[in-house]
This record gives sequence, C-alpha cells and structure tokens, in this order.
Amino acid sequence: MAEAASAPSPSRAVTGDSEFDRDTAVVRREPGVYDIDLSAGWTILGAVNGGYLLAVLGRALGDALPHPDPFTVSAHYLTASRPGPAVIRTETVRTGRTLSTGQASLFQYDDEGNEVERIRVLASYGDLAGLPDDVRTTAKPPAIPPYEQCFGPADGPDPLKGDSAITDRLLLKLDPATVGWAIGQPSGKGEMRAWFGLADGRDADPLSLLLAVDALPPTAFEMGLKGWVPTVELTTHIRHRPAPGPLRVAITTRNLAGGFLEEDAEVWDSEDRLVAQSRQLARVRLA
Repeated sequence: MAEAASAPSPSRAVTGDSEFDRDTAVVRREPGVYDIDLSAGWTILGAVNGGYLLAVLGRALGDALPHPDPFTVSAHYLTASRPGPAVIRTETVRTGRTLSTGQASLFQYDDEGNEVERIRVLASYGDLAGLPDDVRTTAKPPAIPPYEQCFGPADGPDPLKGDSAITDRLLLKLDPATVGWAIGQPSGKGEMRAWFGLADGRDADPLSLLLAVDALPPTAFEMGLKGWVPTVELTTHIRHRPAPGPLRVAITTRNLAGGFLEEDAEVWDSEDRLVAQSRQLARVRLA
C-alpha cells in the first residue's frame, strides 16, 4: 500500500457535485450535439489544458454511447482551445455487447465568426465493473516520497511567467527529484512524478483520470527546455476504476527529436493498482 498523507481539504466534494463536474458538464442540444462553456479555471498560460478538454469530450461521449466508462480515448489537438462557448458533435461508430465506439469533435468560433475544429477524439467505452480481476503484470508503482515531503505550487516561487489557473484546482505535489527545473537546475532527465488530486477533495473516477494524465508540468522542463509544450496527439487507456485517495502519476520521455517528444504516463491509485496509462506526442520549442 502506498505511503501518503491525506491531502488536506476543509470540505470534501463528492463526485457529481464538484468544480470538476460542473466545469466539464455538457448540455445536450439535440441527439449527438452538446454545448459547453469552457472554463478559464483549467488554463495554463492562457491555453485550455488538454486533459480538461479530454474529460469534456469524454463526458459527452459517455452520454452518447450505451457503455458508461472510457476504455481508450485517442485525441488529436488541431487548434488551441480558449475559454468560452464551444459545441461538441458526437457520432456512434459501432455498438457491441462489451464495447461501443464513438467519435467526437469540439468546435469554437474564431474572431471572424468562422467555426474552427479544436480537437477530434475517437474512443471506445465499456463497463469497468464487468472486467475480470485477474492481473498479471511486471509494472510497479513509482517510488515517490510521502506526500508531505513533496513540493506544490505554494512551496516556492512560480518559475512560469503567466497565469496558470489550473494549479488552484489541483492538489499537486511533485517528487523533489523532478523539480530541479523550478530553481534553474534541471536534472536533464525526461521524468516527472507527483501525487495528484483535485483541490476540493473529490475522489478520482475514470473521467478525472483523463485529466490526470496531462496535468503535470511537461517533462521538457526537467530536460532544460522552457515555454509552452502543446500536445499534438494523446491516447489514454483507462484500466481500472480508482480507489479513493490520492493518485500517483509518473511521466517519462525517452526521445526528443526534430522538435517533438513523447510523454508516457502511468497513474496508480491508493491500492497500488495501475488505473490509467497514456502516451502523447508534443511539440517543443528548441533554443
């Protein structure tokens, strides 16, 4: 069992009644069409966080498809999303007994009033509660110091220039071995590890796991690079419904080439179960 202090929360929110739930809620306009107002609370340096967008489209697909839980979600980020009104259009691709597959796109209007597609998703949904309990794995939870020995945004100066509103909505405590970038001493390794939770104490569920895989600072920071690292493509696999308590997220990059890098993420719950995995391709700005 993981050793961790409980994240402090003066009033613990419950699933369905938290800021995350309110800000990812979609309104069905007609079958397959949903409206949402993307919240500015989930932005990083003015850009809407990719994991938050994934959760928004994941919620729309969860309403449109007959199965309740995302199993695999692959997203291509086409243009940068911004806070404000958006419309989501979904389409059911196939419905089976154990899995259903659908696609969804999120659109906004540009300054000239033209509709612009921001993100396109292809996803398969199933029922996590119906999966067998047999687990055969060589994967091991990341070794992260206890919660109280790790560092969050309030534990030092913010090394990023600009507003990152999302940090106020997360309980993020970074492994000290992966925060050298914050004091101008990056390790040179493409690694980032942290305890993760929502600031209002809401426990994780399959939908919030879509946020968790893209909520840590980029591994590029610990490789000595700075600036925005926009996601090009992100594929997430949800493996298990997480147990209550803080999550551990570990992200690694093995290869940066041609101005692109990959980030491989694992998310582990309080019962040492691998509950989500992801890989994303992202662009970096080289000096």
